[in-house]
Amino acid sequence: MNNKYLYIYNNLINYTRNKDLYKNLNRKDNFSDRLILFLLHFSFFLKNFKNEDNKKILQDIYDFSFRQLELSIREIGYGDQSINKKMKDYINLFHSMLSEIHFWDKLSKTEKLEKISLFLSDFDNREELLDYFNEFNAKLSKKNLNYYLKSVINP
Repeated sequence: MNNKYLYIYNNLINYTRNKDLYKNLNRKDNFSDRLILFLLHFSFFLKNFKNEDNKKILQDIYDFSFRQLELSIREIGYGDQSINKKMKDYINLFHSMLSEIHFWDKLSKTEKLEKISLFLSDFDNREELLDYFNEFNAKLSKKNLNYYLKSVINP
C-alpha cells in the first residue's frame, strides 16, 4: 500500500483527537464518536479540494483513508463479516455527510446547526462544534491541496 497520503490521514486523526471536541459529550467517548468526527473532518477536507484537477488525488486519498479505517476496525477485533457490514455503514454515513455539507458556505447558521446535529446528536453544545467546523472549513479554504500533501500540519 502506498503511504504517501499518510500525512493527510494522520493530520485528520490529530484533529479528531482534540479533547475540546468531546467536552460536551455526557459520556466517555468511544470509537464511534471519534469515527464520526474523523468523517466530518474528512468530509470538509474533500469538499474544499474537490475539483477536476484534484479528482484522481482525492480518490486516492479517499481509498487510502478508508483502507486505514478498515485496518483500525480489524485491530479492534471485528471479524471479516462484521467488518464488511461496518465499512458499508461507515461509507454510507460518510457520503451522507458529504451530501449534507456540500453547500456549507451558502447555508445559514441555523441550517448548519441542523446539519451538524444530524451527526452529532449525542453532543450537548453543538453550537460550539458548529463554530469549530466553521473555523476548520475556513482554515482549509485558505490553503491549496499541495500544502496538505507536502507537509505535516499541526491542528
